[in-house]
Amino acid sequence: MNLKSHTFKGGIHPPHHKKATENLAIERARDPKMVFIPMHQHIGAPCEPIVKVGDMVKVGQKIGEAKAFVSAPIHSSISGKVKKIQKLETPTGNATTIVIESDEKNEIHESVKAKGNIDDLTKEEIVGIIKEAGITGMGGAGFPTHVKLSPPPEKNVDTVILNGAECEPYLTADHRLMLEQPEIIIQGLKAIMKAVDVKKGYIGIENNKPDAIEIMLDAAKNEKDIEVISVETKYPQGDEKRLINAITGRVVPSGGLPMDVGVVVNNTGTAHAIGNAILNGMPLIERVATITGSGINNPKNLIIKIGTQFKDLIEECGGFKDQVGKVIMGGPMMGLAQFSIEVPAIKGTSGILVLDEKEAKLPDPDPCIRCAKCVDICPVGLQPLFISKLSLKRMYDEAASYDALSCIECGSCSFICPSKRPLLQSIRVAKREIISNSRKN
Repeated sequence: MNLKSHTFKGGIHPPHHKKATENLAIERARDPKMVFIPMHQHIGAPCEPIVKVGDMVKVGQKIGEAKAFVSAPIHSSISGKVKKIQKLETPTGNATTIVIESDEKNEIHESVKAKGNIDDLTKEEIVGIIKEAGITGMGGAGFPTHVKLSPPPEKNVDTVILNGAECEPYLTADHRLMLEQPEIIIQGLKAIMKAVDVKKGYIGIENNKPDAIEIMLDAAKNEKDIEVISVETKYPQGDEKRLINAITGRVVPSGGLPMDVGVVVNNTGTAHAIGNAILNGMPLIERVATITGSGINNPKNLIIKIGTQFKDLIEECGGFKDQVGKVIMGGPMMGLAQFSIEVPAIKGTSGILVLDEKEAKLPDPDPCIRCAKCVDICPVGLQPLFISKLSLKRMYDEAASYDALSCIECGSCSFICPSKRPLLQSIRVAKREIISNSRKN
């Protein structure tokens, strides 16, 4: 196997830190005694509970209804009794949460049935199945997938790309999924291609995963319209716009979407969830996540039920090692630091990263030396040092003139900065203020 590796301009090469879990087969986590299922796990409008306290629910039963187009329904991951419905903390903020106590029967709801053969389904039926299954982006962003697969008529989509790059350090969930269940991923990709009526599909995988490339090549060998592409191991190769550029050469305009250049991008985990929803009829009630880091005793790749608390998953991996410095949902570059481990895993929980005190400690920043390294490596072509400086001075309108809103928040600038300036953090503040001010006006 000797595939040419494709890439994009800019980017960085952080340590991979994947060895702890990349060769560990996926295990199923213990069933939780209690799940805490938030009604807001995705970009867009939250769901409304359609069960009440005291109700008995089953696995796969819809418990949260999406009332808006940009939203996705939510289902129970266990069978049992609804104990509470109240506002609780989640990994992304405060949200109405349905608390269910397990009856340990794992009884499947009557609605969970195979949906038939992909070849026999219409594209409208496929999009409907994806919507009803509550499938959202599994790479972390959490955008409702049925919305992505419903482009306006004027958008001429001709290409689908599956993102198997998994460029975020530490995380290996997608890697293991490609190794262990490639056929379901291929079925999911075929469903996506049919849903948007395109004939060309690509699977982009970083070249530090040669085993996954080989497995996916074999799984796709009879699919003439699907091509596996090796992409260079570089961060943030998994950003959808960088992946589009690396594979097709197309450039998504600033402020634009992939569909503006005729492309739809989905994560391999999302394709797996779609394949599972069609083949087995099961909505998105569980996912694979990597539980890892210097602060945890036994790192693992686990199938976790949505609503399982972080503390239960950490305990299943042997608990904390020494003094914990930070717990992050996702990876170290774009993940969200958590103030508590009494929060539930959600659809976008690609991993739980536990760092010890030494690794989590951030160095004190020095003055900017104007080396321009952050400019050289910015995958979007921004000038992070100026946006950051203006943000720290609360000059948000001026920061907007430097195209701050185009920042993808990958953290490459902060990683490369020799002075360890808080570039990403200050740019995030600027973006939030710019958006807030635009709404006021």
